[in-house]
Amino acid sequence: MILNQLKRKGSLKVSDIVELTGFSRVYIHRFFKQLVDEGRILLAGKANQSHYVMQEDGASDLVKLGFLRTHRILRNRNLSEDFVLAEIKTGTAVFVGLPDNVTAILDYAFTEMLNNAIEHSRSELIDVAMIRGAEEIRFQVSDTGIGIFNNLMITRNLATDLEAIQDLLKGKQTTSPEAHSGEGIFFTSRVANILSIRSSTRKLVFDNVREDVFIRNIRSVRGTKVSFSIRMDSIKELDAVFARHTDDSFKFDRTTVKVKLFKEGAPYVSRSQARRIVTGLDKFSAIELDFEGIQTVGQGFADEIFRVWRLQHPGIRIVARNAGETVLFMIRHAAPDYSLLTT
Repeated sequence: MILNQLKRKGSLKVSDIVELTGFSRVYIHRFFKQLVDEGRILLAGKANQSHYVMQEDGASDLVKLGFLRTHRILRNRNLSEDFVLAEIKTGTAVFVGLPDNVTAILDYAFTEMLNNAIEHSRSELIDVAMIRGAEEIRFQVSDTGIGIFNNLMITRNLATDLEAIQDLLKGKQTTSPEAHSGEGIFFTSRVANILSIRSSTRKLVFDNVREDVFIRNIRSVRGTKVSFSIRMDSIKELDAVFARHTDDSFKFDRTTVKVKLFKEGAPYVSRSQARRIVTGLDKFSAIELDFEGIQTVGQGFADEIFRVWRLQHPGIRIVARNAGETVLFMIRHAAPDYSLLTT
């Protein structure tokens, strides 16, 4: 009865079977425990949220299968967005069983929005939440800092927050051009079902379901709150979105697995640029990055590829070809243990 009910409903509490049979809770609990000991079901959740689910292949250690949401307040001091994402992946079941394309989109969007808060908000604390619902996954990144629209007004000498929004809608705008490309919001707004940015007295909404953009007046808020949602059955592909909205800043040779970087008047400086370059390359066993003509790269760019991405894909060999002294210095600074360098 327990197994049949689990297959039909997906999850059960001891009280569900008690109600069906009329037997005591202690008596029914013995059967649940026996099934857990046999490895046929799992206990998920804590305290009054605990429930039982069917064991799945490869999920024997995922007692956390009931943890479909997370909320944490982070101190913005030596904070790294890739570590926060890794903790969510290992400590919750939000990503369990997701299609590869949705996982890639969430990886990119979450790290981009959290990185914006870390490096631009000037906020001491950052509030992060991620929830997996029945049909979609949502996350929020909130801070109490200067606010994205105010920051744009100040750094770009704009008169109003509406001018700041207009500037943001152009894409690839940034308040820190020496360290960022400003494309994080641009691409995140195109892979989401809905992306909203709330700051000051405005709320900017990118609604890709209606294929429209909205600006709403709101009660004044401090800092910035970014909300992102994507359906779990989304057919969007991150690399396809990149290809549709980028020029020849990089090219892929799928047969030889080479990535040719092209200098276009600005160095490769941002994590966003790095993430865009390595998207889709996890299917290969070796990658060659050709830095010919590239005079320098930013620390964030080098760190994202040669430390973060390489640690996440330990079986993939990365070769830096035609890298000059300055580029090699930044790579070694980001990843001192990196030795696969070809000049």
